[in-house]
Amino acid sequence: MPDSPSVILLHGSDEFAISGHIEKLCAGLGDPATAGMNIARFDGRLGLDFEALNTAVNAAPFLAPRRVMVLVHPISAFASAEARKKFIGLLDKAAPTTIIALAEYDELKRDHWLLKWAASRAGTGTTQAGPRAGVHVYNLPKRWEMPRWIESETKKLGGKIEPDAAARLSEMVGEDTRIAAQELTKLLTYVNFARPVTLLDVDRVSIVSAQGNVFELVDALGQGDGKKAQRVLHQLLEEEEAFELWGMVIRQFRLLLQARELLDASASIPEVQKALGLHEFVAQKVVSQAKRFSLSALESIYHKLLEIDVGAKTSQVPLDLALDTLVVELTRK
Repeated sequence: MPDSPSVILLHGSDEFAISGHIEKLCAGLGDPATAGMNIARFDGRLGLDFEALNTAVNAAPFLAPRRVMVLVHPISAFASAEARKKFIGLLDKAAPTTIIALAEYDELKRDHWLLKWAASRAGTGTTQAGPRAGVHVYNLPKRWEMPRWIESETKKLGGKIEPDAAARLSEMVGEDTRIAAQELTKLLTYVNFARPVTLLDVDRVSIVSAQGNVFELVDALGQGDGKKAQRVLHQLLEEEEAFELWGMVIRQFRLLLQARELLDASASIPEVQKALGLHEFVAQKVVSQAKRFSLSALESIYHKLLEIDVGAKTSQVPLDLALDTLVVELTRK
């Protein structure tokens, strides 16, 4: 596809939508047996080897017309003017057989250096220097938009959901589209795609119990109770797919980190609830848990979660084993 962009900048607050776009790019590589050999992933927050990045960008595809290089958080990796210049030079000279996906989980301002560069390469002409770039913005729906988003996503998945059921699920998941999509898959499987999902289905099947156990897991971690944390984790792993559970754990610690920052700025529980778009009950639990951790501790834990996420997605370590190891590390006396 010579006329498609070689560099794709994806930015906005909806990680699920951005990840979905990236997975479609990877799926377009063809045969899954060889596709993995043509995919390279990097995270700018975890430290970046520029030479490894350069190799991934300019390597020849293996038994395929193109390859994909994914870099999340590129802004963190190239903070200085000199580093940015070097990175842009790499992009401008990148092999046309590599699709470069750059993902930032926040909406960039118009005058941001990376967005300005991508906009300068967004034309369709062939005389401009450097590769063509495409820009896509994916932001989370507002709280009041979530029921409609859930109904729309249900249709995409090939099913139906009643309006009151969509509203109930929205209350449970807040603005988290990833968790909402996971729950919809579970609900549609429960009804076998044979009828619309009802309010009763949501109350029976959805994440109330699982999310409650995630709260219990985080409580145990905050108290340094390793035995309880291990027991709750293994119970969750028996009931949930590892990646579904992982999504809930990441979401929970992201909320705790955001809540801790707000609490340190003297925010009240209603202010935290409004800022994070949470149900009142969930906001109270999040604030209670956030008070058990310092901001630096939560930042350290979240950094560790990012490392595990990269390791799991690149098949470096099984996710269930990584979760077990994380619990041991966080509760070690």
